Amino acid sequence: RMPSCLLKLTRVVLSHRLWALFILIFVFVSFAYHKLYWGMWEDPKSRGPPYSLSAEISCAHYVPSSLNIAAGPSPSTGNVFFVETSEQITPSYLFSCSVESAARTHPGSRVVVLMKGLAKENASLPKHWAFSLLSCFPNVEMRPLDLTELFSGTPLKRWYLRPLRHWEPHFLPVLSDACRIVLMWKFGGIYLDTDFIVLKNLENLTNALGIQDYDVLNGAFLSFKPKHKFMELCMQDFVQNYNGWVWGHQGPELLTHVFKKWCSIQTIKSMSCKGVSALAPEVVYPIPWQDWKKLFEAVSALELRKLLKNTHAVHIWNKLSHGTKLEIPSQALLAQLYSQFCPATYTKMKQD
Repeated sequence: RMPSCLLKLTRVVLSHRLWALFILIFVFVSFAYHKLYWGMWEDPKSRGPPYSLSAEISCAHYVPSSLNIAAGPSPSTGNVFFVETSEQITPSYLFSCSVESAARTHPGSRVVVLMKGLAKENASLPKHWAFSLLSCFPNVEMRPLDLTELFSGTPLKRWYLRPLRHWEPHFLPVLSDACRIVLMWKFGGIYLDTDFIVLKNLENLTNALGIQDYDVLNGAFLSFKPKHKFMELCMQDFVQNYNGWVWGHQGPELLTHVFKKWCSIQTIKSMSCKGVSALAPEVVYPIPWQDWKKLFEAVSALELRKLLKNTHAVHIWNKLSHGTKLEIPSQALLAQLYSQFCPATYTKMKQD
């Protein structure tokens, strides 16, 4: 026999069939909607890795109050340029750190990030945590990269418009080499690759580039006044001695060749010649590319200070290091650089 309470409930349901049916349908539909909605968002297959998720950033949370994010930049003393020549619009942690560290060390300059993948006109930025985070800095400007407009009025315009150019094996890095030379000639300021962490203000390093290692200059950092003759010679050499099939020919090899010709020398060393400086490796390339694994090795705070005593920025050699796992937090040299010089990005890394 059924308990008396269950028997009474059955009689009530039978006497109010329509209402009971309505309630059952409502509960079923609600349950199905709930499962469908959350299933869409919680299915691991429908999610990318943490760095590609859309996100809104709270500036107050990620940017310490000690940095005056409400005030705009003071009268500009020049631009700091970053360039992304691919269609990529999901910046990495290192990309974000590069821009953040430059913005913090150059509060009076515009930090201009030119990205080929950004829509032209006045379209809003893509929904990605890095764009939200970097927008917290009043001196950072994210802009679309219009290559035809950039190269107009320079010897590189005809080079860029040749259709078969895009099929060359190293086209994107060569395109990046072209952009930095033209930016320096047209506008002047500072150019940095997106795998630099900036430690100090770079504005006192004028008309300068860095020695990568013995007898080789690198263009990952450039600092020149606009319309400088050295950059004009680099543009001319880019076109006249062009070879897009050899890695580095339009980058380090070009800069090294032009500097040797500029100074009438056979071997490059730390020096200044006719107003252009070749900076010692420790200034912007303190870790040689051959020793890039040192970035992932633990160092004490004292060792770090000693290593970076005469350093303004650290090149991370992302082409070599990008696949290496970095423990966060840790005493690894690179982790300490993130922590000290791009703390907002570092906070996001720890969260993810």
